[in-house]
Amino acid sequence: MERILISTSNPQEEEDVLVLTEEVDEKQIVLFNDEVNTFDFVIESLIKVCGHDPIQAEQCTIIVHFKGKCSVKKGTFEDLEPMCTALLDRGLTAEIQ
Repeated sequence: MERILISTSNPQEEEDVLVLTEEVDEKQIVLFNDEVNTFDFVIESLIKVCGHDPIQAEQCTIIVHFKGKCSVKKGTFEDLEPMCTALLDRGLTAEIQ
């Protein structure tokens, strides 16, 4: 919890307010290049599993091909775990970092 001062319309007055903040430990799924899966299969997988639109999936696939890896999804571990498992089940190489 943090305490902040808020100015009101009257410059002589300030209001002391407590603000509740929540820190979220954001993780990411990193997809790695392999010599097995086709571009089309990786694109299809990112669309079905991660909810990418076709252009986003294609861009991630190109990055993976040329850079060796790409962060394809961000979120909490609980949200990412089933997606990462689904990518692994499809034969892709991915991990949550």
